[in-house]
Amino acid sequence: MSPTRLVLPLLLATASLRAEEPPPASIADAFQPPARLAEDLGTYRSPLMFADGRVARTPAEWAERRREILQDWRGRVGERPLIERPRFETLGEERVGTYARREVRVEVAADRTTPGYLLIPDGPGPHPAMLVVFYEPETAVGLGTKPRRDFARRLAERGIAALSIGFDPRPLEPSAWDPPMQPLAYLAHVASNALTAMRALPEIDPERIGVMGHSYGGKWAMFAACLDDRFACGVWSDPGIVFDDARPNVNYWEPWYLGWEPGRKRERGLITPENPRTGAYARMVADGRDLHELLALMPPRPFLVSGGAEDPPERWRPLNHVRAVADLLDAPPGVAMTNRPAHEPSDESNARIDAFLEYVLRPGS
Repeated sequence: MSPTRLVLPLLLATASLRAEEPPPASIADAFQPPARLAEDLGTYRSPLMFADGRVARTPAEWAERRREILQDWRGRVGERPLIERPRFETLGEERVGTYARREVRVEVAADRTTPGYLLIPDGPGPHPAMLVVFYEPETAVGLGTKPRRDFARRLAERGIAALSIGFDPRPLEPSAWDPPMQPLAYLAHVASNALTAMRALPEIDPERIGVMGHSYGGKWAMFAACLDDRFACGVWSDPGIVFDDARPNVNYWEPWYLGWEPGRKRERGLITPENPRTGAYARMVADGRDLHELLALMPPRPFLVSGGAEDPPERWRPLNHVRAVADLLDAPPGVAMTNRPAHEPSDESNARIDAFLEYVLRPGS
């Protein structure tokens, strides 16, 4: 398939998500950086630049460069074949307000299934949907103890279906996998298989499924969406969208994210001379790689960074590089960021997430 034919399906699919209208006033400012950062690209290497120094200047050239980025990242973090027909079992169902909440179990990898909750709104389908990821599935559906993280419940009340699944990456042992892969890549694999299962459900529109999460879940959702272009959109709540050794919560160096290295154990905590970088993370930093390359795989698909303490307005510097890719593709507005002072979600940040997803997924349409 030619590079141009790789780009055009993405453009057409994204155009079908959003009508011609601009973003609603409640989130219009999220699609533009502050004036002081509008032209600021920081010190990040342009994702439009090929490994050999060429620069992509057309959609066809970008398709070639995009493939180069994807192959490079997959080579660094690992991958494995997806499950063609993941098992999806409904264990029970109950009514909650204006939606049905089903207790389910989903086959997410060849070596595991995981429990979850599927929320299906009232009204005619098929509905747009979001995969919501976190340590466990209860929080997102309103059954947990952490406030303002009930993303799936909020979505269902707004006409967007949601599948909430959980997974704790810390006990993972990548050396047991064949081939080995970094835990964040394994989590992206888990999300992709959950997506395949969702696409087969009659209540869900297979072309309008996104993925979202907060903090650790934001890292998971970001890797999932960027590495699998079947996800129609993404929302990432303060995950740390670039590498930052100085931020203890932007901890991609940990062995349960990207720092796993066979035969070597790194102690938990910040990078120090006594406790250096390890694994794929160490190699990527040494080679000048950063997460803005991964983010550049999203356009023309829309995404929102719901930034907090770890993703302040200065993160527009890497996002400006992603906007350059979207501009090259002549894509609708799709790179967005909101900001709050704290890491934890707020009522305002959640309301803006709701508005963004209603804009890009168009429930009820």
